[in-house]
Amino acid sequence: MRYKLPGKSSVFWKLACLLVAFCLLMIWLSWSWGRYMDKRTAYLSEQARSTLLNYAAEAEHAWATGQQAGVDRWLQAMGRKESGWIGVIGQDLQALSSYPLNDAESQRLTFLRGLDWPISHLKTARPWIKVPFPKDLSAGYLVIELPQRYMPGRSQMVWRVITNGLIPGLFTLLLCVGLYRLLIVPLNHLREQANAWRADQLGVRLSSLTTSRQDELGELGRAFDQMSERLQSTISLQQQMLRDLSHELRTPLSRLRVACDSEQSVEALRERLSREVDGMQRLVEDTLQLAWLDTERGALPREDIQIQALWEMLTENARFESGWPEARLPCFVGADCWVQGHLNSLAQALENILRNAIRHSPPDGIVSLGGQREGDEWHLWLEDQGGGVAPEELERIFAPFTRLDGSRPGDGGFGLGLSIARNALRLQGGRLWAQNTAQGLKVHLCLLARQASIGE
Repeated sequence: MRYKLPGKSSVFWKLACLLVAFCLLMIWLSWSWGRYMDKRTAYLSEQARSTLLNYAAEAEHAWATGQQAGVDRWLQAMGRKESGWIGVIGQDLQALSSYPLNDAESQRLTFLRGLDWPISHLKTARPWIKVPFPKDLSAGYLVIELPQRYMPGRSQMVWRVITNGLIPGLFTLLLCVGLYRLLIVPLNHLREQANAWRADQLGVRLSSLTTSRQDELGELGRAFDQMSERLQSTISLQQQMLRDLSHELRTPLSRLRVACDSEQSVEALRERLSREVDGMQRLVEDTLQLAWLDTERGALPREDIQIQALWEMLTENARFESGWPEARLPCFVGADCWVQGHLNSLAQALENILRNAIRHSPPDGIVSLGGQREGDEWHLWLEDQGGGVAPEELERIFAPFTRLDGSRPGDGGFGLGLSIARNALRLQGGRLWAQNTAQGLKVHLCLLARQASIGE
């Protein structure tokens, strides 16, 4: 199985950059802070250096003024001040005092440390420090066992805990905060929206901080919002349809009640019952179909359809029902008008538009079908002479159970035909809208044209 690399805005790259930056930061911190702490904990302090340099100056002064006896007096005084070994040595590695060096002391003189040398705190014995005479370097130097109070690294364990434990822990905490804001906060928002759905609060939407992200979590947030809008619109539509359907059913039911309570003949009562039942059946079927079309999101399967042939079939049925002659239902599109669509739903959409036009046309009116090819689409229009509708109602006529009998003459229907037609065309990639003309209403349809086959 082949895997594609995630996009440049993916959470993967954000996490990768965050973790790489964190690792590089920790490496740099460990290196730079470690060097700094080594200087702080492995070298003599300024106070120790200053004290030892003063001792060397005193030893030089004692040698310059009293030679061997002066050095002896100074060493006796230093013995009362410092507890460690102290010696004044010449360049020939011999003592400048009257106290000769034994073998162990002579051997230690080969392992002396300077003032600027690092000193390990792990050694059990205190190091011997070599401090040259400050004025006459060739005269000799002071050798002193470093006093315990000047031993570096006494707080090194504390600094190691801070360096290797506290500081990495703080940076890891910052990393966790970054990961929390990057991953957990959007998930918490999604959880809150899901809880709002559970409480029937479908109007709750995610914040723009989540939906404006360009990664997978942003896509998930936008999908949640779209799903919420779809649920809300579907439930609102169903509730509105139930209200409208119950309202529409009251009238035929009331007429049935009156007919049953009246003293009509059996034949008249049967005719009334049959007419009202047919009307209620058509109302329920149209409502159910509209509900299915509105909630159906997938595109309907399409096939090649010749509009001229479809119009001839529809007008034949319309002439039989309305008694109109063929001359009042002309078609101005040629045999080359082929579209891609779902035959049954397109036929029903055109039939609903045609019946609506006939219903609202004057007694001698004409309903015509015209069209033209526009790029990859066929633009069709069905025009009547019914007087049109108010401009502000041009969009509302496509809403369910909308009847504008006050604006257009005629009666009948439940106000579902145009709504069903629009939803049917939407599911096959088409569009439907209305426009007023000088004679009446002009309903426009746009459908995808048939792809030309090889040889056409």
